[in-house]
Amino acid sequence: MIRTIAPLGALLIGSAFLLFAGGINALILPIRGQIEGFSATALGLLGTGWAVGYVAGCLATPALTARVGHIRAFGVMCALAAITILLALLFLSPAVWIPLRGLSGFCFAGAAMIVESWISERTENARRGRVFGIYTMVNLAATTAGQMVLTLGDPAGFLFFVLAAIFYCLALLPTAVSATAAPEPLVSVRLDPGGLWRNSPVAVFGALMIGISNATFGTLAAVYAARIGLPVAQIALFASLPVLAGALAQVPIGALSDLVDRRAVLAGTAAIALAADLAFVLGGLSGPAANLATATVFGAAVFAMYPLIAAHASDHAAPGQFIQVSGGVLLVFGVGSMVGPAIAGFAMARGGPHYLFAVSAMAHGLLIGFTLVRMIFYPAVAAADKTAFVATPLGRATTPETAALAADNPDDDPKA
Repeated sequence: MIRTIAPLGALLIGSAFLLFAGGINALILPIRGQIEGFSATALGLLGTGWAVGYVAGCLATPALTARVGHIRAFGVMCALAAITILLALLFLSPAVWIPLRGLSGFCFAGAAMIVESWISERTENARRGRVFGIYTMVNLAATTAGQMVLTLGDPAGFLFFVLAAIFYCLALLPTAVSATAAPEPLVSVRLDPGGLWRNSPVAVFGALMIGISNATFGTLAAVYAARIGLPVAQIALFASLPVLAGALAQVPIGALSDLVDRRAVLAGTAAIALAADLAFVLGGLSGPAANLATATVFGAAVFAMYPLIAAHASDHAAPGQFIQVSGGVLLVFGVGSMVGPAIAGFAMARGGPHYLFAVSAMAHGLLIGFTLVRMIFYPAVAAADKTAFVATPLGRATTPETAALAADNPDDDPKA
């Protein structure tokens, strides 16, 4: 295994630096925006801007990389990401931060796609599952470390903006000096709503609802935590613990979904998330411990649902269409990610911080209802026709290249 990982060391280090900077970036903006007095609506639009940029990056990066090459394209993405976080420090205004956040999302998607393409190209099919697992763990650890580093200083200063910019720049160095040959062209996907809906209505509707829920929490969790009076250290925990719980929950939830109707598992997981939503909305939580514990339960449910939806979509995919279907579901998820934070930010500005979870509860309730209706009228996929569940990076850390890297079936791998 060491001989498999060693040639990928530069790529994994670069990805870790990128995700570490991204973890800082994602948390410092809502915390600093809260300090500067930005409205919840404006802070919600940061998430919308990110999602627009991220989807655009997923669509545009293959053509850009084909034109200038992987190393140059990756360097451009990292450099632009560093510039955006420094500009955010210079111009403390929502009108500037929202488009900058969109550019950051574009760069982050592009850089992640290039790294994943590179790793996929250099990994044998027989070892791809283990390599993908290591890649996922590295990214999760780096993101969490980036978020938790905010507990070490004052978010009202310039330190964390500069630190994120430094690590964005560090991310481009390992690949720039690596002797590893550049891979084949990136996976290119397009959104085909009709085809996706015919493939699996539950997957399409579920991806839209989970996009709303997950992006809402990812963007505004720090705002909620700050407005209920949690200190910075506990705000970082409030954002990080749900992500860790979601990563751990993927394993048992995925194993269960391989045995029974995935739609039933999806509805049950959404019900757990809805229960956590209602605990926040009804205001029965008192003290940091109760809020952190409920957020952990919430994260264990919501961050395990996207790979469950992707697996369900793959169960219905025609042979050789796994990556295209997964990429299309990701783009639907991105559409939900554009809508959710804007709605939740507006609701929080009008009704208070708990309205963050009211929007999430609406999405989870609709998902449960739609899934149950489909279960009543349409049979489950036969066990023999199911694809194996694959745990994936969480939420907005997923790109179309993730599906290619996760694929262990040569027939589904365009590079095999």
